[in-house]
Amino acid sequence: MSHLVELRSRLLRAVGTIVVIFFILFLYPGASDIYDLLAAPMLASLPEGTRMIATGVITPFMVPVKVTMMAAFVIALPVVLYQVWAFVAPGLYKHEQNLALPLIVSSSLLFLVGMAFCYFVVFKTVFSFIASFAPQSITPAPDIEAYLTFVMTMFLAFGLTFEVPVAVVLLVRMGIVTIKQLSEARGYVIVGAFVIAAVVTPPDVVSQFLLAVPLCVLYEIGLLVARGIKPRSKEEEKTTTPESTS
Repeated sequence: MSHLVELRSRLLRAVGTIVVIFFILFLYPGASDIYDLLAAPMLASLPEGTRMIATGVITPFMVPVKVTMMAAFVIALPVVLYQVWAFVAPGLYKHEQNLALPLIVSSSLLFLVGMAFCYFVVFKTVFSFIASFAPQSITPAPDIEAYLTFVMTMFLAFGLTFEVPVAVVLLVRMGIVTIKQLSEARGYVIVGAFVIAAVVTPPDVVSQFLLAVPLCVLYEIGLLVARGIKPRSKEEEKTTTPESTS
C-alpha cells in the first residue's frame, strides 16, 4: 500500500506540473501562437498567400489545444523524469543508481535534440522537396489536424531515433551483448535503419534518408561510448544490495 501511495503522489506531481505549464502557455503566449510556430515550416513551403485549412467544426480550437499540451509535456519532461527516478531509485542497486540518473538525463536531452533536428532540418527539407513536385494546376492547402498527426509521428520517430546511443550503452552495460557482437551486426543495423525509415516516414527519399542516416551515425556513436563502459559482472550483482527505502 505504501508503494501505491508513493506512486500516486509522484503521478500527481508530474501531472500537476504539466497542467500548470499548460495553462500558462494557453494564456501566454497563447495556444494559437504556439500552433503558428509549429506550422511555420509548412507555411514557408506553401505558395505566398496560401494558408492551412480546418475541415472539422471544433478543429480550429482542439488542434492548438493539443499542440499546447504537447509543448507543456516537453517543457515538464525534466520534472516527469525526476518523479520516475525518485520512485524507482530506492529499489535499485547502488551501481544501478549511478548509471540510471545519467541515462535519464542523457535520454531526455537526446529526445529533445531529435525533435529539434526534425523541426529545423527535416521539416524544412521535406516540405520544400514535396512542394517542388506539386503541379502548377493545384494549390496545396494542408488540413491542420492531418498536419498535427504528421508532426507528432515525425517527432516521435526522430526522438526515439536519437535514443539509439542510450540503448547501445544499456545493452553493453547489462551484458546482453558485447561490443564485438554489435560491431558485427553493423550491416543488419544499416538495412534495418532504412526499413524503419521507409515505414515511419512519408514515401519520399529525402525524409527516409534524413532518418536512416542519423540512426546509423548514432549507432556508431553508441558503440564508441559503450567501449568505455564496463559490462556488469556476476560478482558485482552478488556483492551489491538494493538501497534501503527508508
